Amino acid sequence: MTTGLVYALIGAALAAGLAGVGSAVGVSLGGKAAAGVISEKPELFGRVLILQALPGTQGIYGFLVAVLIMVKIGMIGGNPIALTNEQGLALFAAALPIAIGGLASGIYQGKMAAASISMTGKNPAMSARGMTMTAMVETYAILALLVSVLMYIAVPV
Repeated sequence: MTTGLVYALIGAALAAGLAGVGSAVGVSLGGKAAAGVISEKPELFGRVLILQALPGTQGIYGFLVAVLIMVKIGMIGGNPIALTNEQGLALFAAALPIAIGGLASGIYQGKMAAASISMTGKNPAMSARGMTMTAMVETYAILALLVSVLMYIAVPV
């Protein structure tokens, strides 16, 4: 296995791992708030579940970038190719925006989701506004995903 291949694999692992941690923390924060609301108002389960699920997208974005990298380097559906150090480091760098952006935005989106869930518990008519505010944090995860994909595309292999 070449050093370049190892760099690319570490990048893929960070993309999936860190973005996944961000989502896990975010969904957990939302889940704690949701449990409190539905214990008193079980009829709000559907509304708070949507809010709780929103921070889960960062993990999906990180997973997507990891799979793209693994396909490009032949780890999925073939044999791994020999990468130069420069190629491996370029793919490692391409994974960093969604790894770091997914970690941070997943956590902060979870905090916003928890606040929106609490707001929904107090006034169910406000749930759509809470979804909008929670989705605003998603913008930065999408931008991080876009940068990672654009960088990934630019790496010749």
